[in-house]
Amino acid sequence: MAKSIAQRVDNQVKEKLVVSFAKKLLDIPSFKTEETRIARFLARFFKGRGYEVDLQEVDPGRYQVIATLKGSGGGKSLMLNGHIDMDPLSMGWKRDPWTSTVEGDRLYGAGIYNMKGGITSIVMAAEALRKAKAPLKGDLMVACVVGELQGGIGTVHALEQGYRPDMAIVAEPNGQDSVLTVHAGWLEMAINVIGESRHISQKESGVNAIQKMAKVISTINNLSLTHPPYPALPALPRLHVGAVIGGQGRNHVINGPNFVPDFCTALVDGRMVPGQTSDMVLADVRRALDGIKEEDPQFDYEIEYPPPAEYKVLRVTMEPMDMPTDEYIVQAVTRSYEAVTGGKLAYIGTKLPNSYSGNDTTHMWKAGIPCVLYGPGGGWDESEEEPDAYIRISDMVTCARVIASTALEVCNQDA
Repeated sequence: MAKSIAQRVDNQVKEKLVVSFAKKLLDIPSFKTEETRIARFLARFFKGRGYEVDLQEVDPGRYQVIATLKGSGGGKSLMLNGHIDMDPLSMGWKRDPWTSTVEGDRLYGAGIYNMKGGITSIVMAAEALRKAKAPLKGDLMVACVVGELQGGIGTVHALEQGYRPDMAIVAEPNGQDSVLTVHAGWLEMAINVIGESRHISQKESGVNAIQKMAKVISTINNLSLTHPPYPALPALPRLHVGAVIGGQGRNHVINGPNFVPDFCTALVDGRMVPGQTSDMVLADVRRALDGIKEEDPQFDYEIEYPPPAEYKVLRVTMEPMDMPTDEYIVQAVTRSYEAVTGGKLAYIGTKLPNSYSGNDTTHMWKAGIPCVLYGPGGGWDESEEEPDAYIRISDMVTCARVIASTALEVCNQDA
């Protein structure tokens, strides 16, 4: 009987439906802080299919959606988690990023890799269980959250609102043959350099904040950070200056280039290894900037951590995660993968370069919820020197099947 139910669920995952749903997501731009339109689309989708739907207002006018297939009672609960905010677009796309394109096993489009492909897999997994009328004792939650690219503010909000599943799967794009339990920590900060403005005719008596920032950039990019050894992530820890803006005053007014700029801001991204903390990184940065100040009495700085909201960057720090691979959820996904594909996972625990990224598992693990990263893979057309992003269609299908099988097992475990 159990085998027939599993087969019935598996049969509901159809490639045509997977691609069609992914294309609908691609039709809706959802840059970070601009996710409400896609959240409302998903809310309508779930409501029309009988899910319990919670459309959550995370910030004023900014919504995310959590849909639940209610269990009959007495079972473990499972959250399928994915973020609906998408990365900014790079220049140089060969294809129209706003027109979904299928080429062989690849589906191209803005936001498909990170992570509308993963959203597709978790939604299609839940739909397979619903359409198959699979019995579930525990609740199955599908959390389509905002602001993962800002540190996970949507998942943090869901946890604060009482969504505390027994286990979770986060469908980040690591590949259908990979279950990750290790990822880097992620923090961001704003470093401000404060100068003194003068007219160009008197610039020698001013302090040019942009010129002083050049010292900061060199120092940050070459800074050795304090950390315990962690050979599994050999490229970390590291810091990176990813944006700089300077001008007049704290609003960086740039329409007065005839004056010495008195304020300059650099946005710094950092990646940490397990055993290292954000406090350790901040202490290292302050020591380095204080060193510049000792050598240059005109150098004045301040650090804003987290950065101000107007920059739309990280508002919450993601600390590093290293969860034991013997956790039940890891083994459940492994069993499901083998049952669905007949093969063995290529990666369990760490995968490079994927584990160099932070993600929402950190917040759930901190809250005591065992969780894994398992989602469809893809990438960019690097061989063509183009930034066009894609997801592998076969990965979306396989991940939906594996996640549905995992949910069938987990949600029927006694609580």
